[in-house]
Amino acid sequence: MRQEAVRALRRGVAVLVLAGLLLAPWAVDDYTAALLARTLALGLVGVSVALLTGVAGLPTLGQTAPYAAGAYASAVLGSRLSDVGVVHLGVAAAAGAALAAATVPLVVSARGVVVLMITLAVGELVVTLVGRWRSVTGGTDGLAGVPPVRPLWGLPVLATDRARYLYTLVVVAVLVAAVLLVLRTRVGLLLRAGRDDEARLRASGHRVSAQVAGVHVAAGAVAGAAGSLLVVAQQFISPADFGFDTSALLLLGVVIGGTASVGGALVGAAIVIAGRDWLFGVLPGYAPLVLGVAFVVTVHLLPGDGHRPPAVRGRLLPGLPARPPDPAAERPAPTGARA
Repeated sequence: MRQEAVRALRRGVAVLVLAGLLLAPWAVDDYTAALLARTLALGLVGVSVALLTGVAGLPTLGQTAPYAAGAYASAVLGSRLSDVGVVHLGVAAAAGAALAAATVPLVVSARGVVVLMITLAVGELVVTLVGRWRSVTGGTDGLAGVPPVRPLWGLPVLATDRARYLYTLVVVAVLVAAVLLVLRTRVGLLLRAGRDDEARLRASGHRVSAQVAGVHVAAGAVAGAAGSLLVVAQQFISPADFGFDTSALLLLGVVIGGTASVGGALVGAAIVIAGRDWLFGVLPGYAPLVLGVAFVVTVHLLPGDGHRPPAVRGRLLPGLPARPPDPAAERPAPTGARA
């Protein structure tokens, strides 16, 4: 009965939040609508981080790499070939998935802090590449004046910030719903089983490496699609949109919202982005310091069972067990029992 009440409460909150998001562009100015659209795009990248860190047990700091790949693929496509939004989404998702697939051999076989360092290095390498490939990416100046897109063939272009926000909201809602549906299937169960006890899952005959590789590529596709939405929202991109500070903010948002929660990743990203923009106005020059302190405090104060799965905590800190010890195994044998 209690679980049913909790589920009903969650559904009610989700409906209220969605209704608020749908009404938001009529309650705010154009600048705030554009900011909300960018926040939704970053929240979708946060969903990809939650997929890897919380569901698959593979902590990452490199989801800005497929995010950048999708954004630049969409921007170049929009500037030269097509202005159809669904085409942009498909190309951006394919670009993000391709980059993620290229890094599978580096990431899947590693664990813990090694994964964090590898993914961080990949992200920084991608930022360096787009900053120097001036003929395609515009270099450090970025790509400006990307034409607005039309959602489908025959529809008008998204000429206002309100229209671009609503398009972004619909795409994010569809992709998040698809992710949640997949996680409720056998695929999601196997990913969580590998996160909690990888050795036991291997012993039962499952190919854990293939599962992790698959979710890594899928998360890259989600991040790539988010890159396309970023281009739609601001019609300009530069390497500054994909630096280490973005990676850190995404991880902070996912930790705040709950690493194993897809919806929490969206909420956490919104909190962090709103806090960052507010702090830049209130404490100019000190916002990164405050966010860094918030990250440290969040990691140490949030409960491990709700926000940091044991397997993730064990991989980040190899000295800690991934699973709690079995009390029955530690109970002393009765006196006089045979060995």
